Amino acid sequence: MTDKDKIRILIADDHPVFRFGLRALLQAQSEMEVIAEATSGEDVVAQAAELQPDLILMDIHMPGMNGIQATRRILQTTPHIGILVITMFDDDSIFDAVRAGARGYLLKGADPDETVRAIRAVAHGEAIFSPKVAARLMSFFVHQQPASSSQVFPELTGREREILGLISQGYTNTAIADRLVISAKTVRNHVSNIYSKLQVADRLQAIIRARDAGLS
Repeated sequence: MTDKDKIRILIADDHPVFRFGLRALLQAQSEMEVIAEATSGEDVVAQAAELQPDLILMDIHMPGMNGIQATRRILQTTPHIGILVITMFDDDSIFDAVRAGARGYLLKGADPDETVRAIRAVAHGEAIFSPKVAARLMSFFVHQQPASSSQVFPELTGREREILGLISQGYTNTAIADRLVISAKTVRNHVSNIYSKLQVADRLQAIIRARDAGLS
């Protein structure tokens, strides 16, 4: 494997011992390369702009600008960079991270194999969460109260709101097409319009927006 084929990774964390351990883990992976380390939000924003990594491993609590603010700032100008949040905190910051555009959220207690799998997944455009975080997301979705679809997202058409509601309930595009008796291509077009109008990057961010609004 040549250097240009490797996943180029920027580590952003203010704890030197954690950075050392993470770098050692990643250097043992033939397809990964740690290109730099950052110790603050401002630092990771500047290095992301200069180095254009494929993926950033982002801590949340850092001096100055926090990791969520840094994620939002980075993705405003370089949306192609994948950001995987790795933090000690198993709390509602997961929702802020997803809203900011992070593709995954992993706890620092994750074992090495889980960490490597998560990095590979995010580098290939997937969204991934540790089991405890995924359980928190599901609990949040289940306990949200629905709102009238006519009261939310006025920028969407009635059909788009209907499809967004089905997405938030876990329906795939194929299942939505079957349920609404329309083609899969039509569903994809509606989903693309939904992403554009809501200014979200993927299905998970759309679900978060829908659930925040009480749409189900």
